[in-house]
Formats: sequence, C-alpha cells, structure tokens
Amino acid sequence: MGKSKLLFITHEMSPFLDITKISEITRQLPQAMQDKGFEIRILMPRFGNINERRNRLHEVIRLSGMNIIINDNDNPLIIKVASIPSARMQVYFLDNDDYFQRKHVFADKDGKFYTDNDERMIFFCKGAIETVKKLGWSPDIVHCHGWMSALVPVYLKTTYKDDPTFKHSKIVYSIYDKGFTEQMDAEFANKAIMNEMTEEHVEAFKPGNAEALDAGAIKYSDGIVLGTADVAAETLNNVKNSQKPVLEFADTAEFENYYNFYDEITNEELVQVG
Repeated sequence: MGKSKLLFITHEMSPFLDITKISEITRQLPQAMQDKGFEIRILMPRFGNINERRNRLHEVIRLSGMNIIINDNDNPLIIKVASIPSARMQVYFLDNDDYFQRKHVFADKDGKFYTDNDERMIFFCKGAIETVKKLGWSPDIVHCHGWMSALVPVYLKTTYKDDPTFKHSKIVYSIYDKGFTEQMDAEFANKAIMNEMTEEHVEAFKPGNAEALDAGAIKYSDGIVLGTADVAAETLNNVKNSQKPVLEFADTAEFENYYNFYDEITNEELVQVG
C-alpha cells in the first residue's frame, strides 16, 4: 500500500494514559502499521493526569491558537506533542484548561461522571479534525478508537465531506466493551450539531449512552472493528444491520488482520452516508 496515511484518534494510549485495553492497542497497532510502511499520526486529549515533564510534552505554537465553539462559547485549543523514541512516532495532545486540566479522567474522586463529558467529547472530536487540517496532512484512513471519538465519523461525512483534507478519507471505528454506564447531558446531541448538519444526523446519538454513541459512529463509518470480545449485544446487532465491512475480534499481536482490513476499506467503493 506504499506510504498510505493513517490517522489514529483515541482518548488513551500507553505509556501516556492506561485505562483500558484501548491503551495497549493504540500503542502497538500504530507501530505495527508504521513498520509496514504507513505514515502515522496519533491524536489524544491531554488529560490532567498525563505528566508533561516525564513524557516531555511541549506546545506546538503553529498548531495552537484555534478556538472550538460549543454552545456558542469559544474554547481555546492548545496542541502539544510528544515522541515515542523507540517507535519514531509523534503523538499530538489536545489541551484546554477548562475541559482537561483535572486530576481524574471521566469521573471525579468520588466516581461521579463529569456533567460536561459531552462537551469534552465534542471539543475533542472537533479539535482533532481541525488539528489535522492545520497540519496540512490528508489521511487515507481515519481510525477512531472508543466512545470519545464517536462524533468524528458523522462530522467527516457531513460538515467536512467536501474538505480537501478529508474528501477521500475512509473512516474506521473500533468498538470496545462499555466505556461508561451513565448518560450524557440531555442536550448533548443538539450541542454536537455543526454546519451542514441537521437533527437527523445526530438522531442515533440522542439517548446519550455508550450504546448510542457506538450506534452513531457505526452509521457514519466505512468499516467497523470489534476491539474486544465482550461488545454489548445491542451494539453487535447494530454492526450486523449496518452491513459495513467488519473486522472481528482477534487477540493477536501481529496486526496482519488490521493491515488487510485497511486494504479492503481503501480499495472498496463504499456508499457515502449523507
């Protein structure tokens, strides 16, 4: 496949943040694909418990300075970068003082789900897309991992569908076991609407639970990966009904199956969901 460009969007990655199995996959898979000749970029939030000094994060001035609008409020986006020397890979971190500078990730010290997790998710998904645009780097494949990236597919297939950066990108969404048991804010879906979008585009997301986020992402992706063995039955049913190409779960360190799946996705003429 030559120097195909592969973008990973994830909320966790080892060694920076290890919460679930996602962190292992998003550390190993990009390196495996880089070894096979892909050009790689990785984006994740800069949560407050990621140690900047130990991980040698530094701000990328040319990428920072954008504002992400949510609910008519401007939210500054700061971009930082760190390298994984052993893998020759760079990871871009999306930062915002209000949304990410906390000691905990998705719930407070008492285990209470943050009431603004919906806005944090919207900020991350919008910010990831705008950061890639500013990089001037057009990915052949955008691979989203887990619920916090679930809005990226609908944004790319609506607001950004004619944008030169993403016009030819294929979108893959990896589903994992239930990321949270709570519900997003009741206005989450309406807050998520961008230019060129209507309420219909966010209909699947409206329940605001983990299954709904996966359902919305499935609808607008070109291919689906089952990232863990224990995916919810409702979600598996949505995957089946979507009739999208699916990479079944396989606990392998070789990642040859992902390589072949990317090849299948990029070489298929798939119907664009509008």
